[in-house]
Amino acid sequence: MTDANTRQSDHPIDKLFLERWSPRAFTGEEISEADLMTLFEAARWAPSSYNSQPWRFIYARKGTPNFEKFLNLLIPFNQSWAKNASALVVLASSSLMKVPGKDAPVPSHSHSMDAGAAWGFLTLQATLSGWHTHGMVGFDIEKAFAELGLPEGYRVEQCFAIGKIADKSTLPEAMAAREAPSPRNPLSSIAMEGSFKAG
Repeated sequence: MTDANTRQSDHPIDKLFLERWSPRAFTGEEISEADLMTLFEAARWAPSSYNSQPWRFIYARKGTPNFEKFLNLLIPFNQSWAKNASALVVLASSSLMKVPGKDAPVPSHSHSMDAGAAWGFLTLQATLSGWHTHGMVGFDIEKAFAELGLPEGYRVEQCFAIGKIADKSTLPEAMAAREAPSPRNPLSSIAMEGSFKAG
């Protein structure tokens, strides 16, 4: 068992996995380009099919001209708290990859999963670096695809906010009531020996 951040694991793991969570209360302080690049550097080392590295991170830092453009992609609920993020990032992945022995790119079955691995690496590095992330699908995906100049063959996976945690009292009352690390389903519901078991 491991205890951290009001959470407890069923089996021993590093505390980092329990310390990572997705707050909405952010301080609004700016993140330096160097600090942000450290997070992307961690994502760069994620595993991917044929080492295709299909992920692409398109970002805007608070205090730069593009921040409002990214903020306006979000639904109003997410805008209400993400306006205090230090950076907003759209994660996309290429549905095609180059493989040895093929002249032309071929479809990638795992591009979304590979992008998810990169996101996982990034968010753990963020926690190690004193930052936190919050992923969202509550945004205009078609608008993001068009306004951010993504080419055909890419899939917009998610948008996420990066920031330093603020006190939850900075949020509206209803949102503040939800501002806590979330629990997880039992391990037995996700790990099944031999065959799939519903439940």
